[in-house]
Amino acid sequence: MPKRKRSIGSIRSELIAKSREAALSAIRVFNDPQVGFKSETYIVLMVIAWTYLLHAYYRSKGMEHRYFTQRPKRRVFDRTKHGAYKYWELERCLNDNKSPIDQDTANNLRFLIGLRHEIEHQMTRSLDNFLSGRYQACAINYNEYLKKLFGKRFAIDEQLTYSIQFVQLSEGQIEGVRPEASIPERLRAYVAEFDGKLCHDEYNSERFSFRLLFKRKLVNRPGQADKVIEFIDPKSDLAKAIDREYWVRKEVEKPKFRPKDVVAEVQKAGFNRFRVSPEHVDMWKVEDAKNPGKGYGVEIQGSWYWYQSWVDRCIELCNNAGNKYI
Repeated sequence: MPKRKRSIGSIRSELIAKSREAALSAIRVFNDPQVGFKSETYIVLMVIAWTYLLHAYYRSKGMEHRYFTQRPKRRVFDRTKHGAYKYWELERCLNDNKSPIDQDTANNLRFLIGLRHEIEHQMTRSLDNFLSGRYQACAINYNEYLKKLFGKRFAIDEQLTYSIQFVQLSEGQIEGVRPEASIPERLRAYVAEFDGKLCHDEYNSERFSFRLLFKRKLVNRPGQADKVIEFIDPKSDLAKAIDREYWVRKEVEKPKFRPKDVVAEVQKAGFNRFRVSPEHVDMWKVEDAKNPGKGYGVEIQGSWYWYQSWVDRCIELCNNAGNKYI
């Protein structure tokens, strides 16, 4: 008896189910205290989850998402050596002009795809903490798009909660060696290069990296609800006070600028005669700005990247120079 052709709806439902299973597995692995291969496993599984999610979306819209060659009379589909169709990988899904994914979420996924390419060639440590904000954003984005594209009944947030921690962070831990200290230079260069291509708003988008600040709090009275995590409005006075008191002293994942990026920012401030050479070169030499002790930048794999503090200093010096750079 010939096989009955499966409907688009049944295939879509299977893709959604597999997508959710991959995402839930990724999150469970990352939250498992006995697993030491967290980042690598999480990224691979989440890439699969997003790929199946977009395949389900394109299939529901009747869009072709297989590779093919257009011949004069018909399409010839690309196949593996065992005869299976070659479906689009995640990056190809994101690049399509009919992709439903917003730019910031796509930036997050492209970063993780590139990171996967890097870490598959070299084992590393400390990635779990170093890039956890981007992993968190990936999971939140996935849940939002799962609901947006296919309905709230498919959401996975009700099946997950915050993992219980058995460690209290001491001042020594908080101010101790930063996790990026043990990241190979090649990976740090990848992160710096990727981040350097993003504009300020893209870099700071919570869809690209979801950053949280935790403060230990004692309840005010017996019987009061005692949540491990309490969320506050980022626009509230309390949040702004935390920004002033904390982030001024401690920056995380500082955006990095190449020399041409520094010049572009200074020119935006109105100093059109400020160029990479000789103006910028002369300025950093006079200021001894590449002295690591001044905190204006960092050298990664032989290349120097500047921090926002140096951009601000350049603008200040240009202001002090009268009409020299105008």
